[in-house]
Amino acid sequence: MKLSFLARAAGIAAMALLAAATTGAQPNYPDKPVRIMVGASPGGGTDILARVLADKFAPVLKQPVTVENRPGASNTIAGELTARAPADGATLLLATNTAQAVAPHILKLKYDPLKDLTPIGLVAVMPNVLVVSANSPYKSVKELVTAMAAKPGGFKYASSGIGSTQHVGGEAFNLATGMKSIHVPYKGSSQAHIDIISGEVDMMFDSTSSAMGQIKAGKFRALAVSAPQRSPELPDVPTLAEQGIKGADVSTWYGLYVTAGTPRPAVDKLNAELVRTLKLTDVQARIKALGGEPGALTGDPFAAMNKQEFDHYGQLVRDANIKAE
Repeated sequence: MKLSFLARAAGIAAMALLAAATTGAQPNYPDKPVRIMVGASPGGGTDILARVLADKFAPVLKQPVTVENRPGASNTIAGELTARAPADGATLLLATNTAQAVAPHILKLKYDPLKDLTPIGLVAVMPNVLVVSANSPYKSVKELVTAMAAKPGGFKYASSGIGSTQHVGGEAFNLATGMKSIHVPYKGSSQAHIDIISGEVDMMFDSTSSAMGQIKAGKFRALAVSAPQRSPELPDVPTLAEQGIKGADVSTWYGLYVTAGTPRPAVDKLNAELVRTLKLTDVQARIKALGGEPGALTGDPFAAMNKQEFDHYGQLVRDANIKAE
């Protein structure tokens, strides 16, 4: 999946916004506190975006909106909890394509992410970025690949879990370069960062939303952006394609969901609130500072995009022979 899918989806984005405008939510929703489930550890990109939404939603919904972190199982623990929650709109999920499009092809899940969750809208899209420790000797993708070729199987890459976009990015890189690096899964990006910084693990194909803080702090060195174009926040970091690596682009997208079966008026109210929030200048600035772009799809068009991504990553998982470890 590439950032350019936002452009391809422009034709249905207008339909999504029109649908969002037809809000007729029951006046008593929500009548209890709302929680946003996050399948990753505190401090990562998903957690950051969830807290941005919680801060903006609470005053309008007139209820406390809290973030609940349930990391593990490629973000699917949070997804399962949301799928099984009462269908009253009090439990939301901020998910990534890890749980919504990749993990279902690798793990045996106890819920169907396409049927048991109702899509609210696309929150943001972030390119993934190949990073190493600031103390690493490798200053370019060419240097890294040369070292990997000299030591087959001797390099390790971190991810936030099996089936994550970081995992898929690492295997896509192996496939594109003919190398074989070893996957080291963690329960979240923030935990993986510790071992990247120390040099315990050689590299990571992290989302910019998660890695940007470490890059700006001088703890990570960014070698390449895995997107069709450079990130405006990392203008001096070339893309993988610019460095001769084709077919390894993987980005991370973030979407908001609610338990399937939630009454339509509540879904419409959440839809409209997400549209309003993503138009706020400070929210757009926050997303762009993380290296991404605000989402522009809601409702059925977002569900269609999710299904398209589900099929796309299913093929990539098969091509790279990615399995649960």
